[in-house]
Amino acid sequence: MYEQKYIDREKSWLAFNARVLQEAADNTVPLLDRLRFVGIFSNNLDEFFRVRYAAIRRLSLSGISGEKYLGGISAHQLIKDITEIVIQQQSESLRILGNIEAELESENIFIINETQITPKQECFLKDFYTQKLSPELVTIILNDLAVFPILKDTLGYLAVRLELANDEVRYALIEIPKNINRFVVLPSEDEKQYVILIDDVIRFKLKNIFNIFDYKSVSAHMIKITRDAQLDIDSDLSKSMLEKIASSVKDRRIGEPVRFIYDNLIEEDTLQFFLDKMKIVETDSIIPGGRYHNRRDYMSFPNLGRYDLLYKPNEPLPVPGLSLEGSILEKISKKDYLVHAPYQSFSYLTKFLREAALDPKVTSIKITLYRLAKNSQIISSLINAAKNGKRVVVQIELQARFDEASNISYAEQMQTEGIELIFGIKGLKVHSKICVIERLEEGKNRRYGFISTGNFNESTAKIYTDVTLFTCHQGILKDTSKIFEFFDINYRVHRYKHLIVSPHYTRTKFIKLIDREILHALAGRKTHIKLKMNSLSDFKMIDKLYEASNAGVKIQLQVRGICSLIPGIPGMSENIEAISIVDNYLEHSRVYIFGNAGLTEVYISSADFMTRNLDGRVEVTCPIYDLEIKKELIDNFNIAWRGNVKVRYHSYKLDNKYKPKNHHAPFRAQFETYKYYQNKVALLEEVPQKVN
Repeated sequence: MYEQKYIDREKSWLAFNARVLQEAADNTVPLLDRLRFVGIFSNNLDEFFRVRYAAIRRLSLSGISGEKYLGGISAHQLIKDITEIVIQQQSESLRILGNIEAELESENIFIINETQITPKQECFLKDFYTQKLSPELVTIILNDLAVFPILKDTLGYLAVRLELANDEVRYALIEIPKNINRFVVLPSEDEKQYVILIDDVIRFKLKNIFNIFDYKSVSAHMIKITRDAQLDIDSDLSKSMLEKIASSVKDRRIGEPVRFIYDNLIEEDTLQFFLDKMKIVETDSIIPGGRYHNRRDYMSFPNLGRYDLLYKPNEPLPVPGLSLEGSILEKISKKDYLVHAPYQSFSYLTKFLREAALDPKVTSIKITLYRLAKNSQIISSLINAAKNGKRVVVQIELQARFDEASNISYAEQMQTEGIELIFGIKGLKVHSKICVIERLEEGKNRRYGFISTGNFNESTAKIYTDVTLFTCHQGILKDTSKIFEFFDINYRVHRYKHLIVSPHYTRTKFIKLIDREILHALAGRKTHIKLKMNSLSDFKMIDKLYEASNAGVKIQLQVRGICSLIPGIPGMSENIEAISIVDNYLEHSRVYIFGNAGLTEVYISSADFMTRNLDGRVEVTCPIYDLEIKKELIDNFNIAWRGNVKVRYHSYKLDNKYKPKNHHAPFRAQFETYKYYQNKVALLEEVPQKVN
């Protein structure tokens, strides 16, 4: 039997980010989208260091080996392994970025630096610097400061070395402004387009910035700090949760350093000066890099009007039978509907809330909110409902990581408008995606609502695949209402007839469902398990899937990110296959299918098979009763499983091996899923509705 039972969660996550980097390297991906994937890779890595690496570092510094929590590896060794992997990945990302830039030049797009500026561009940049950049620059001379300034982990900095005429060396720091686009589009010349980073505009103007000094030489190299993003929540009972989270978010900027990245061409004395002043030690991850950091900014690289170098956007399709023009509530009262974004329009959710806000028969709206768009139509609809005299109850998660400040702002806005806010439960994040409204019909309250796998966020709905069930099933919605009662009085544990709710029931229910498949298999009945999720890292659930495999249950896993389970090992997991799809859309929906010897059960969920989702959050898993929707979700899973483009195998090697085509025609799951929904519309011979 294979000795290793689990893949380390952090290394599995780094393998996922390597899949993102594969997209940046893939020459079948449009060039400007390849740059976007470089940005996503970098942004993912920033968050990884701020959260996961920081947690392991804290474990290591505590003196606890951590092997029990880390699947058999010590925290100290894991830190070393992570740093080694990341250095290799950073090097690979620089190589890929260089290749992309070379290919852009063949398309007459040039990313230039301060040494390549033409006289015409120089005039443009002088004006740009004077009018826009110079007023935003923060420049600090460091040598004589009693207290070294705090470097923020969201920013990039230029570490400046000045060698004066008297041979004295002075050091300075220039903060790269975050409220100016990192990329400056220069005037075109000879049908060629030019872009320069503001880092290089600053380098171009170094002489102006330091002209009061009599210096022999001046140089500037980029550095970047990543800090521990852990929130320390104040225990002061006199403060509201809103105040506590706001204070903790403010304190995050001075969290412990966990990663320091520097331009590998920086002078040795300059590097040592900054490491000493910032008290960066060898237990922190010190990573050499290229000339530019904060490559997450490539997610916002200007399109330059070159739409031929971007994926062609697919217009969101209508849901057959569900109109954005008529009453959604009337339609839902007759049957359930499923909306699968971004293939179908997220506008159905906002339409539902807008209609509820105006409907005189609607008496209340209750909803959970986790991550919201910048100018959220969801919030506007809820405020509109409150202004129309509805009782609006919102559970907003103030500890949605990196969205805390945004959620605090929305919470304050809603409070002002008279919306009742619930700030969650001590020790439990609320990650469920639920909404229920009550409508007075013939003297009785009738409930309508929706349950989703994703956030109620118009922006991410354009790129995250998620499914939302609209229903008038009174049993499901009665259970949904009980969850809001639990938010209000959380010492009381409710029983639910339909929904599976974390932290009380999810683990035990899924174990029972897997056990049932095991019994079917042992009895010789045909059965299977098909699970689609973002992450699979809970050891107990993995062990249960191993047990099912050994009993003969065929298991198919679509796991986009972390997969600590090792598939395909004789005597342990030989009946388990596991794939990951990384493509233009981010696979985000959680769909769980249990064969049940022909009486198939299908569930959608906000929960992954991670310990935090099963035991440490409020999550909701919903059964699908409508036969058409059940078939649709099974079809979706099977389409993805047939994919042979953008599909990688999970394995103990963490090598992201692509699924072979085996002489089959290319079958790209996300493209085929869109065609699937196009066919559904065509089959019903409906005129496509205009989607907002």
